Amino acid sequence: MYGVHPPKKSDEVVAGGKTEVIRTYQTWKGSNIFFLGGRFIFGPDFKSVFLSMFLIIAPVAVFCAFVGRKLLDHFPHHLGILIMAILIAFTIYSVSLLVITSGRDPGIIPRNTHPPEPETMDQSLEIGSSQTPQLRLPRFKEVIVNGMTVKVKYCDTCMLYRPPRCSHCSICDNCVQRFDHHCPWVGQCIGLRNYRFFFMFVSSATLLCVYVFSFCWVYAIKIMKSEDVSIWKALIKTPASIVLIIYTFICVWFVGGLTVFHLYLISTNQSTYENFRYRYDRTENPYNRGVFENFKEVFWTRIPPSKNDFRAVVEREAEMLGRTPRGSFVNSNVEKTPSDVEMGNNRKPMERFDRRRSGSWDLASDVGSFGSGYGESNRIMGGSSGSLGGGALTSQNRQ
Repeated sequence: MYGVHPPKKSDEVVAGGKTEVIRTYQTWKGSNIFFLGGRFIFGPDFKSVFLSMFLIIAPVAVFCAFVGRKLLDHFPHHLGILIMAILIAFTIYSVSLLVITSGRDPGIIPRNTHPPEPETMDQSLEIGSSQTPQLRLPRFKEVIVNGMTVKVKYCDTCMLYRPPRCSHCSICDNCVQRFDHHCPWVGQCIGLRNYRFFFMFVSSATLLCVYVFSFCWVYAIKIMKSEDVSIWKALIKTPASIVLIIYTFICVWFVGGLTVFHLYLISTNQSTYENFRYRYDRTENPYNRGVFENFKEVFWTRIPPSKNDFRAVVEREAEMLGRTPRGSFVNSNVEKTPSDVEMGNNRKPMERFDRRRSGSWDLASDVGSFGSGYGESNRIMGGSSGSLGGGALTSQNRQ
């Protein structure tokens, strides 16, 4: 397991100790924790996964020990065994989805090694001043998504412009594609590459609660009929059922509510971040394709491969670690704005973006890549050119 700065006992040192050959996950600048040599990536709060596992497995174990075991005697033809088998299989399924959601790259966009080259000079300095004019990056760029203007914001931490629907997670310290939220229960960001598994986990946990809740009542009813007592006296005879009924009833409001909420988000093609920040009920959502296409996008489209090879061997110069390369542009040269409001009027919902290329960031080609799922063309707006994109560059999206 490795955090941000893992030990490098096995690093290969060449060229007189100036260059170290190590793996990507060993030099990772985010707050993630890695397991099995970079094969699994978790958030910094990954320990909450074990709490979530306990909250799933513990009630199932109580059910099997005090309720399910008794149901074996009340259901003939091996139906009692089938009830237990379904419960155990469904529990394994839910826990597996939890691990997949938590240990998977959610769609992290690699950082740039340095910012894109600025193109505008700082005109605030007087002519003849001894100070060198500062080159500044514009804070925002604009693109067209399905005929609507969407702003592209520069990320100071990752030193790049964020691709569509991307945001920087302050907990994991990464820019994540189609950022939904950072879930403390799975200890990971929820984004483009694990949102499907997150929804499957939440919905399966809801069904698991309903399953346990239902069969606890079934067992109480069996006692009521066999002993000819009221339902309340029957429940007193099985205190484990009372505890499980109360527990699952409370939990189903949480996970069931999340399931219903995310069904709404999927049907309208929103993320949790967008729903709480941008309020598409006040303006048109540029990503909404209709209910069927929205569900198809989440469940029946191929999940893109990770943009990070965490086990790839990389080289770094030991003497340059923690230093800014001489002559490169630092984040302070980015044009500052008085506020961080990204939602405009006149059908201009703001979405957050990012992407890396070795060296500078090619906005035109990357917007075409990231925007290929939005159904129409994306167009770069503005008068810039070069590494930040041209004045009227277009890229055709996939229908």
